[in-house]
Amino acid sequence: MPGSALNLAARQHGVIGWDQAHRAGITKSDARRLIRNGTWGHPHTGVYTVRDLIDRSNTDTYIRSVTMAAQLALGPHSFAGGETAARLWGVQGLPPWDGHTVHMVIPALGAQRHHHRITLHSWRTSPEEVTALHGIRLTDPVRTLRDTLLRVDRETAVCLMDSALQRGLILEEDIEGLELANRGRKGCVRVRSWWPLADGRAESPLETRVRLICVDGGMPPTDLQRRFLDGHGRTIGIADFWWEEQRLIGEADGLGPHSLPQALLRDRERQNALQRWHPDVRIVRFTWQDLKRPQYILASIARSEA
Repeated sequence: MPGSALNLAARQHGVIGWDQAHRAGITKSDARRLIRNGTWGHPHTGVYTVRDLIDRSNTDTYIRSVTMAAQLALGPHSFAGGETAARLWGVQGLPPWDGHTVHMVIPALGAQRHHHRITLHSWRTSPEEVTALHGIRLTDPVRTLRDTLLRVDRETAVCLMDSALQRGLILEEDIEGLELANRGRKGCVRVRSWWPLADGRAESPLETRVRLICVDGGMPPTDLQRRFLDGHGRTIGIADFWWEEQRLIGEADGLGPHSLPQALLRDRERQNALQRWHPDVRIVRFTWQDLKRPQYILASIARSEA
C-alpha cells in the first residue's frame, strides 16, 4: 500500500475512498488483494477501511471511522446528524452504540435510500448549521440537539440537554430558541415540556436520571453540586445533590471513576471529613440499579426527612 494512501487513510480515521486510492496508484487488482488478505475492509461500495488503523475497542475513535466511511459512500453533500452527531460531539446520555449504525443527512433521499447500516434523513438543514469536527461533517451542537430530542424518550432527552450544557456546547440562553426553532416539527409538542428540565450542573446521566425521579416524586433537590468546606475554609467535597431541610447529601455512584480503588478511598476520606465538620449532615447513595426502583430512591430521601 503506497505511503501516500496510508497517510491519507490515517487522516481519515482509517478510511479511504476508491477515487483517493486510485489517485495514489492503487489498482482494482491491488484493492481485491488487500481485501482478500485482510489488510482492507470493504464496508460500502467504493469505500475501504485499513484495519491496522482502526481500533474497534475505542468507541470514540471507532464511530469516527464508521461515520467517515458513510460520508465517503454518500458523497460530499452528506453529513452526520441526530444521534451520531451527538456521539461525535461527546454528548452523554444515549443508549450504548450498537457499533455499526450511523445517522446521516443528505439533501434528498432518492435512490440512495438503502445503504447498509446507514440511517438516512433528509432534514432541511441550513449551511450555517453544518460544521466539521475531526475532519467529519456534522450538524452543529444546537442543531444536533434539536434533531435528537425529537427521537428519544424524556429521560434520555434531559440527559442530552444536561450534558450539552455541562460541556458548554450550548448555553442556558439557547434553550428557549431551541424550543421555538423546533415548533412545527413532528414530536415537538411532546418535547416542549422537557426543555425547562435541563440543568448543566449535572455531571453524568445517572445524576440527571436520579434528579428526574426526585422531581417527579415531589422531592426535588434544593441544590446541585453543593460545595462543603472544613473549619479552615478548604473544600472537603462537592455533593451531587443537596436537600437543605433534610440536611441530606445525595450521591450518584456510577460504574466509572467511583468504582476504582483510589476513588473509593477518596470517597471514604471525604465522607469521614464531612461527618467531622458537618455532623448534622446525612448521606444517601444511588446507583444505576436503583433507577429500576424509583420508590426506593424517594423512600430513602423521605426517611431522612422523618
